[in-house]
Amino acid sequence: MEQRPLGATGVKVSALALGAMSFGSLGNTDHGDCVRIVHRALDAGVNVVDTADVYSQGESEEIVGRALAGRRDDVVLASKCFWPMGTDPNRRGSSRRWIVRACEDSLRRLGTDHLDVYYLHKPDTDTDVEESLSAMNDLVHQGKVRSVGISTFPADLLVEAQWAATRRGLERPRVEQPPYSVLARHIERDLLPACTRHGMGVMVWGPLNSGWLTGKYRDAAPAGSRALRWTGRPWFDDARPEVARKREVVEALAQLAEDAGLPLAHLALAFTLEHPAVSATIIGPRTMEQLDDLLAAADVRLTADVLDRIDELVPPGTTVDPAADTGWQPPWLADPGARRRSR
Repeated sequence: MEQRPLGATGVKVSALALGAMSFGSLGNTDHGDCVRIVHRALDAGVNVVDTADVYSQGESEEIVGRALAGRRDDVVLASKCFWPMGTDPNRRGSSRRWIVRACEDSLRRLGTDHLDVYYLHKPDTDTDVEESLSAMNDLVHQGKVRSVGISTFPADLLVEAQWAATRRGLERPRVEQPPYSVLARHIERDLLPACTRHGMGVMVWGPLNSGWLTGKYRDAAPAGSRALRWTGRPWFDDARPEVARKREVVEALAQLAEDAGLPLAHLALAFTLEHPAVSATIIGPRTMEQLDDLLAAADVRLTADVLDRIDELVPPGTTVDPAADTGWQPPWLADPGARRRSR
């Protein structure tokens, strides 16, 4: 499998990274099967395993730790903190108090003494970014973290984090993890150029757009699909015009993939790897069958004609359903009170 530079870190990562969000109660509850999935991916040339404390409330990390026993040194291992890990209001967010505790908990569950990349999973508007980066800086200098990462930060907050780290002499964020797919291209507008300017590696998530780009939602959602497991999530609501537009685009993409002699999912994965700023694309298989299918896309390259046609369907820098697919909504847009003067 192709190995790519992770920004300016000097680390090389496989073009496909293995995401472990589907390990545990959120997806595959068979721990032994999950371990076999990890081993199959590593044997195929994948050298990145990405998880988070919140994935099945730590169960995913425990499974990954079991899978990497005896193979830890061969893997670029990443985890994240931010989302609640219990009812205590201080067991969440990006405070120094929680970052340090969350990292120690993740290391214990993973059975390792360090993480190669540790991410702030989302922006935390309640915490000064210097406070968060100072805690991450200490973890790096304690040897518990090799590189600082941030996930789903918009370009302005990414630049603010870089500026704050430089001003304080802290370890700078070296990796960003944003959503990216044919249907969600907003990061092309300013985030990816910002990552390039700051020498950041980019590991993108959601290349299949929650299953849309497998083609399984061209008609009614099949039994056991994510759409049915997540009943009530607005991004599967047929009454929304954005969902209708997605169906139109996916239908056209399916025909484009067929004309190119490719499965739709392979076209979707290959698209994300064509952007020069992208270091790796995270795949999140729930089953061995899904893994084997996705691994077959590792060496697919798209022609200029195919990429031009994709640009016609979803113009560069645009996203078909921004409310569903940007990964993070600024609270000052979501909360009407943040936009109105008090009476």
